[in-house]
Amino acid sequence: MSFKIVRNDITKMDTEAVVNTANDHPSVGTGCDSAVYKAAGYDELLSYRKEKIGFVPEGEVFITPGFNLQAKYIIHAVSPLYLGGDDGEEEKLRSCYRKSLQLAKDNGIRSIAFPLIATGGFGYPKEEGMRIAVDEINSFLLKNDMDIFLVVFDSTATALGERIYPDLEAYIDRNYVKEKREEEYGDAYFGAIRPGGGRYDAYREAGHQPDKRLSKPSLKKSIFGRASAMLPAAKEPARIEEEDACYPEAASFDEESDVSKLDERMRHLSDTFSQYLLFLIKEKGLKNADVYKRAIVDKKIFSKIKNNPDHHPQKITALCLCIGAMLNLDESKDLLARAGYALSPCDKTDIIFSYFIENKIYDMIELDIQLEEHGLPCIIS
Repeated sequence: MSFKIVRNDITKMDTEAVVNTANDHPSVGTGCDSAVYKAAGYDELLSYRKEKIGFVPEGEVFITPGFNLQAKYIIHAVSPLYLGGDDGEEEKLRSCYRKSLQLAKDNGIRSIAFPLIATGGFGYPKEEGMRIAVDEINSFLLKNDMDIFLVVFDSTATALGERIYPDLEAYIDRNYVKEKREEEYGDAYFGAIRPGGGRYDAYREAGHQPDKRLSKPSLKKSIFGRASAMLPAAKEPARIEEEDACYPEAASFDEESDVSKLDERMRHLSDTFSQYLLFLIKEKGLKNADVYKRAIVDKKIFSKIKNNPDHHPQKITALCLCIGAMLNLDESKDLLARAGYALSPCDKTDIIFSYFIENKIYDMIELDIQLEEHGLPCIIS
């Protein structure tokens, strides 16, 4: 039983079944749908859909042979079109995962690969789609035994991976203090990263206690395909709603406004982690929901932080929220310090978080893949 996020082409996954993001009518869409049809045999698969399946409503699933794919079966999940989130899209998306897994179980399938359903041409927000996928997959694995892969493969993901990897290696070489790590943790760490070592246990002993929302990660090597492309620009923060009204924006970066911002920061010197996080979110003009979704932190955990000024989060949660709030490195260090944490040069997980924050790459999915690639415990899977 395992769950892994991998970077690969889903049509090349060597699993018993792959999941396709299907339309409700017998027609072929863009993205994953088009790729699956082309790899499986376009005409043959489309004829099968028209003759044996027909119309299927959003949130429902059906199964076909894999035809020319390595996979024996294709499970088609009819993906919801995202219309803003108030038209039952979440329940339909959850249904896609839930019913796909049940259909796989009913057919004796032991391994399955999912795309991030509905996050391409159907428009579902990627981070929210990831949270739903993780919720449903982990819930299924609590009672069932299956190898499940969540496949990240699109132009943005491959561009990011290609751009990040060489720079991240150099960044780790410059910042990671190997002697300090050996001195602090000794064989407990270096033995853990060897094949057969208890890498997850060593990670916990080093002070990184995962939240209840995090499941124990798979320790298998990830599949890591790359394509040459440019790094995409960070998304512009969404404007906030009335209930999350932000502080007034400065008109320009002049001396008077800089002093005003400094005075505002000075008034928050004694803030707790919770208070300072909410201040930074407001200062940046972000929505609370956008922050915890980008961080892939459960809403209930964020609510505990928001509603209890003295709540003390786990370090991993605090790090994820630095990504979610799109903080710079100084802001991240300041926020972490308020929970008693620091970014250590002796910890590769901290180094990787530092790299992403310093380079303004606020993508938890890519960060999780990089952790796996570097032999470290994952956060999401």
